[in-house]
Amino acid sequence: MKNAILAVAVIMFAGCATILNEDLQKINVSSSAEKIKGNIDGIPFEGPGVVAVKRAKGDKIINIDTNGCQKQTVLNSTVDPKFFINILSGGTFGSTTDYASEKMWKYQDQVVIPCK
Repeated sequence: MKNAILAVAVIMFAGCATILNEDLQKINVSSSAEKIKGNIDGIPFEGPGVVAVKRAKGDKIINIDTNGCQKQTVLNSTVDPKFFINILSGGTFGSTTDYASEKMWKYQDQVVIPCK
């Protein structure tokens, strides 16, 4: 019985996105060129490849150093559908937790950088 009460309390006070999402989201970055180099939030990467990006409310800019490629591409921040599970389950506190932890945000899973 105590375990059931504890489980209900955890569900009510913990956000679904906070539980199901990691702090970092993996994004597949590729281009129309063979290889690219750049950075996101000052963290360098080489592509094509998978880049880990910290979830946040605001958009992020991908800066590309490779000649002939678009120099900047925006990663748009959107609300992850997992966040809405809290509304269906009645977890007001969980929604607040998701918002405060910024795990309720997501970016597109794949980005293609245009190059000439």
